[in-house]
Amino acid sequence: MSFSIGLKRLSAILISQNNFRSCLYSNINTLRSESNYQSSISLKSLYPSSSLHLTTPKQVPERPDGKFSGYIPVESLTITYSRSSGPGGQNVNTVNTKVDVRFQVDKAEWLSPNTRTKISDVHKTKISKDGFLIVRSDKTRSQQLNLADCMEILRAMIREAEYNPPEPSPETQEQIRRRKEKANQQRLIEKRSRSQLKASRQAPTF
Repeated sequence: MSFSIGLKRLSAILISQNNFRSCLYSNINTLRSESNYQSSISLKSLYPSSSLHLTTPKQVPERPDGKFSGYIPVESLTITYSRSSGPGGQNVNTVNTKVDVRFQVDKAEWLSPNTRTKISDVHKTKISKDGFLIVRSDKTRSQQLNLADCMEILRAMIREAEYNPPEPSPETQEQIRRRKEKANQQRLIEKRSRSQLKASRQAPTF
């Protein structure tokens, strides 16, 4: 009797072990299939012929008109980090998140001479006595995000210095002339009206 009970227990243990193994293998196969799954909008699906490796340009991109292309060589910049004085809790007091980016305008050969001259004229209040254009950022708690913010500010400043407003068309010039003429006429009418009102207020003489 005891022998039959022992066989039943042993068979039950073996069955439970087999069930555990089958369940384990099933979960492993499921994980493998999920790890091999690729979405239809994944980078490999969208760009099947691309290596997806980020590379830096071997040559500075140039525009045919000689204006700023948006590329800023990092080796030409002086980048320093310091502790931010803004809000942010204890992280501000322990991590150098504030970023200072500067470059010497007259030696920035990656910009055209005309662009360097315009930068010196437009942003002269942001240029130090040594000729460095200075940009700072402590907008976020992240050092890298603040560095990216400085780079975007630099690009915006350079493009602002290069911007030349387009010459107005003949139709626009005519509209401007008519508006000025109408404004002058209205000004003369108001001036004449004030003179007449002032004269009417004077006491009559006999």
